[in-house]
Amino acid sequence: MSLLQYAQKLYSLDTLDPRFTSSSKAPPKASSNSQLDPAKTSTKEAETDARLQSSGKSTALQDVASPPLWRTPEFYIYYVVFLICVPLMFKAVYDVSKPSHPNYKNYADLLSPGWIPGRMVDNSDNQYSTFRDNLPYMFILIVIHPLLRKFYEGAYPLKDASQKTSTTQEQKGVSTFPPELAEARMSRRVTFDLYFALIFLCALHGFSALKVLLILYTNFLIAKRSPRQYVIAATWVFNVGILFANELGKGYPYSTIVASILPWSTTHDAGVDAKPVSNWGSTLDGYGGLVPRWEILFNITILRLISFNLDYTWSSDRGRSSPVEKKQLDLANLSDRERVDTPARYQDYSFRNYLAYVLYSPLYLAGPIISFNDYISQAHYTPRSVTTSRTILYGVRFLICLLTMEVMLHFIYAVAISKAQPAWEIYTPFQLSMLGYFNLHLIWLKLLLPWRFFRFWALLDGVDPPENMVRCMSDNYSTLAFWRGWHRSLNRWIVRYLYVPLGGSGGSQTRGNWGKARAGLNFLTVFMFVALWHDIQLRLLMWGWLISLFVLPEILASFLFPRKKWQNHKTVYRWICGVGAVGNILMMMAANLVGFAVGLDGLQGLVHGIVGSYSGLVFLATACAALFVGVQVMFETRAQELRQGIKMKC
Repeated sequence: MSLLQYAQKLYSLDTLDPRFTSSSKAPPKASSNSQLDPAKTSTKEAETDARLQSSGKSTALQDVASPPLWRTPEFYIYYVVFLICVPLMFKAVYDVSKPSHPNYKNYADLLSPGWIPGRMVDNSDNQYSTFRDNLPYMFILIVIHPLLRKFYEGAYPLKDASQKTSTTQEQKGVSTFPPELAEARMSRRVTFDLYFALIFLCALHGFSALKVLLILYTNFLIAKRSPRQYVIAATWVFNVGILFANELGKGYPYSTIVASILPWSTTHDAGVDAKPVSNWGSTLDGYGGLVPRWEILFNITILRLISFNLDYTWSSDRGRSSPVEKKQLDLANLSDRERVDTPARYQDYSFRNYLAYVLYSPLYLAGPIISFNDYISQAHYTPRSVTTSRTILYGVRFLICLLTMEVMLHFIYAVAISKAQPAWEIYTPFQLSMLGYFNLHLIWLKLLLPWRFFRFWALLDGVDPPENMVRCMSDNYSTLAFWRGWHRSLNRWIVRYLYVPLGGSGGSQTRGNWGKARAGLNFLTVFMFVALWHDIQLRLLMWGWLISLFVLPEILASFLFPRKKWQNHKTVYRWICGVGAVGNILMMMAANLVGFAVGLDGLQGLVHGIVGSYSGLVFLATACAALFVGVQVMFETRAQELRQGIKMKC
């Protein structure tokens, strides 16, 4: 196997997530665990590709795609632009990160000693530094967890006459357990998940684990004890209320609780505020575990609480009708969509399974998010997409991304510079724009790395959650498509549990002017929820409003310039779309800089520094031309995917 073949397999969509290379209604492709050459197409993959071709889907997509443009004179010009611009972009932000730069002294205290000789490291982002500093311990954890599961499964083997055959088949990537064995497998996996999760929870949060368990139990009671017609409303009210309560109560310290219930047992500060200083609750707060501020990480758990309650309610609404029998589904070979949509059996919505799902260790801290139905389905049958070769390749991709982040943090100090709130006028317009651009790239990487690490852990454990980051941040030109691919598991969750129940953007309830207004209101509601879910801050609310606003030009342009009317002028249409895409990119960068980087004041400083002079305006025009070139390459990349029978919708 050549190095080029290995690189092609490593960076293929099939390695990233088989959901992208197969229909959501068809089971994902499997590759043999015993396959030593990951660049070689397995027999099963070839058979699946043949079925896809025979179904006509791949051919239909190829017909839609335009002829390749990679070797045209237009694109040779674009290659020259890339060769000139990309090195200059890195050089601009590297130059402002040198110790010789006048602003260096203002943020030098935010830098730490690095492992690359002669370089400091920008570890000033609190969110990422927590992940980075604890990464060695987490690597140990993802080794211990699968080993403990092996020991547990060895101590409690599945007792079935067909066990040997089924185990052999599972090792080959085919989940063909008989129903009785699948049920026993689910029970064994869930029991281990629960035991390990409780230990993991206590290690993370100490005595605060009791608070987490109390919230979980209350949510379970809402699902099981509330009148059926009120469960969904009560679930949303309770969980959104918890988001606000966690923020306002700052995690409900035991010292504050004891001071409220037993005020005579508490000593207070002298002064007007008279805050409680010590009581026996303070002792419990002192054992807060590795992550004392549990409420910061609880937002992701909120999504799983809602998922369980709604999946349970919707399964009850089906009555006695079974979609498995009605559609003649093979439970051992469900597609991704079928795993999500097919309800579990009534007895599977138990408190044990609920706790194991909500606290499932590989996905507890940061996701990706899977529904309760999907978790139970994968507990019964290992997905065919989970194979040794694919998991190894995914792990290699994670390590490459981690190394990329380390090199950037050692040579590009964009985060520290923005934190120091410098006088932006000391930078040229080009340097200012590159500081904003690389700041967004660092945000993308700091989110991608934890998500991919925990997904890698889940894959090692035999669970296949969706990939959160589909494309590189620089490979996006559509606002709508960007949000389908950014935090993709959250997007899928939003669509299933919020957007569609609200009415979505189509159907009989969204026709006419009122229907369009309602669809717009649904979109605004979604981003308002997403902003509040991230953090209850004004800048994130502004981010949600900006995103909702910036979607409108793209929607309007799609009505004014429909593709079908430009079939005889495809090149002109592509260029018109390129101009609109440049505007989209500028608006997305602005919104995300406000929400996740420099805030509104910082953005105003950046914009003024760029467009506040004649030279800045000249640079902005040049930058837009460069973005136009990048957009044309993005268009052709997606056209190439269509030629290969792949439509990612992002």
